[in-house]
This record gives sequence, structure tokens and C-alpha cells, in this order.
Amino acid sequence: MNNGERPHSAGPSIWVWAFGYFAAYAPYSALTKALSDGRLGDKVSGNTILPVSTMSSFIAMVIFVFATGWWRFATRRKVGNFQMPTPTRWTALSGLCGATILTTTTLAYTIEGVSIVFMMLLMRGGVLLMAPLVDALSGRKVRWYSWLALGLTLLSLAVATLGRAELKFSGLAILNVVLYLTAYFIRLRFMSRLAKSDAKDVTKRYFVEEQLISTPAALLALGVFALIGQGSLLEFRQGFTEFPLTSQVGWAVLIGVLSQGTGVFGALVLLDKSENSFSVPVNRASSVLAGVLATLTMFALGLGKPLDLSEGLGAALVVCAILVLSISPMREARAKRANVA
Repeated sequence: MNNGERPHSAGPSIWVWAFGYFAAYAPYSALTKALSDGRLGDKVSGNTILPVSTMSSFIAMVIFVFATGWWRFATRRKVGNFQMPTPTRWTALSGLCGATILTTTTLAYTIEGVSIVFMMLLMRGGVLLMAPLVDALSGRKVRWYSWLALGLTLLSLAVATLGRAELKFSGLAILNVVLYLTAYFIRLRFMSRLAKSDAKDVTKRYFVEEQLISTPAALLALGVFALIGQGSLLEFRQGFTEFPLTSQVGWAVLIGVLSQGTGVFGALVLLDKSENSFSVPVNRASSVLAGVLATLTMFALGLGKPLDLSEGLGAALVVCAILVLSISPMREARAKRANVA
């Protein structure tokens, strides 16, 4: 069967990964917000949290790939008397793109004079818009319900973000967004060409090899920022030297583990064999709904503000997108089975 013609119903696991992404993202975002806002003790900046959380993510990644046995699917190279899991040239480049996505996402929220809300819209919306372009370049058919869900997800992001903050944009912010979107474009292209297929265990191999590079590369980048230690980069140095000695370090460790959970499940959603115009909205919709749940939970616990009208409307549009993506493929599959019978 041609990759572009593979029915979505043949790969229901994308919804398992999407639920895992949602389940990890909600507490991850809530805890990060609570810790950085001073709801869990002293206020801690995101840059200061990152070194500990990234180290925790790295440890969690190693435990995951060995506990699941997925490391066995990686390409191996003999080092001395040992066979070591080793990424290929392309999965290594994809891993570097993953590290770029992680660091540019973090830096987006440290650029002075730029609305965080506007940066989120450009980053998430940009990836959604590039999904059908990647499919076209990869020769994959984009079904009507993928286009509809893509539009609904984009509209939800616009409704939930536009008009809520003063929009300011600098040259540094533009460069940051360009790097983020370029990294995502390259990563999606590699996934489409090398991992979105019916070949046995190819998805696990790609996933493990990418993970072997992305988190360590991100940790290395944070180390470089800490060594520079000038201006806002001083916070990265404090994250390595001072923050680990505080009583709040445990929260950062938990944030790192949950962050790795979002990385694992989010990547597996994107690696699903369906077209990017289907998997990317599923990925983005899961994160939006998780953010809504985190907001409602924090409000219920007295740790944050309530969900406003625009956020509620955005969440409703995301629910509509999920219904379109789940019900339409099932109806198509049922009709095909009826015709065969």
C-alpha cells in the first residue's frame, strides 16, 4: 500500500500517543507556570529551571529507551567490545533540529519587548501551516478532513491569542522564529521521508536515534549559555550552580521528567504514518487542550487566573478539530468495509 493512501484507521495508536502527550503536557505546563510565578516558593525564572529540568529529561530518556527495549532498534556501531546504539547522519540531523526547537522555544520567552502570546501564535501556527506543504513535497495525499481540522486548529490558536497582548516584534524575535520553523520543517521532512512508512520497526529506530541526539544537544547548548553567563544568560549559569542547592529543585526534576514525556509522546504523534496535515493538528490540539486543563486546575487550586472567553472558544474549536479527525476516518473505514462485504 502506498504511504499516502494508508487509511488513518490502520494506525489508531496516534490517539494513544496523543493522550500521553496531553497527560504529560498538562501537569508539565502547570508546574512550570507555578514554579516560575512563585506559587511553589520563591519565584524561579524559566532559564534557571532549564538546566536541572533538561538533565532530568536526559536521564528519563535513557531510562525510557532501555526500559522499553527500544534501544535495540537503533543502528549499532561496534565500540571496543560493545555494540553501541548510534544515530545515522539523518537521524542525528533531525535530533539537532529537535534541540534547536527546544532552545528556540525557551529563548522566545526571554526576548525583551516581545509578547509571549504572539510568539506562541507564530510558532504553533507556522508549523500548522507548513504541514500540508511538507505533505505536498513528500507526495502524500491530504484528505479533506485534515484540511478542515488544520483550519479549525489554526482558528483556535488565533481566537485564543490575538488581541490579548500588545504585539511587539524585534529582529532577534524574527530570527528566533525563523530558526524554530526551519528546524521544524527539516525535522518533518526527515520524518516523512525516513520514518512515516510501513517498514517494520522503522518508527522506533528513528525515534530512538533522534532522542540520542536531541536532549544531549540541548543540554550542551544550555552549558554554552551558562559559560557565556552575560545578561539574561546569567540565569542559565545560576541554574547549574545555585538552583540545584535550593529546596525547589525537586519541582524542576519533576518538570524535566514530564517534559521528556511530552517529547516522547509528541514525537510519536508526529511519527505516525498518516500525513502531516493529520498528525500535526493532532499534536497541536493535544497541547492546547492540555494548556486549558492546566489553567482550569491551577484556578481550582487557587494558583492562577480563570479561563477567559477567548481561551474557552479556542478550546471548543480544538474539540471540533479532534472530532473531525477521529469521526471522519472511522466513517470512511466503515464505508470501505461495507463495500467489500
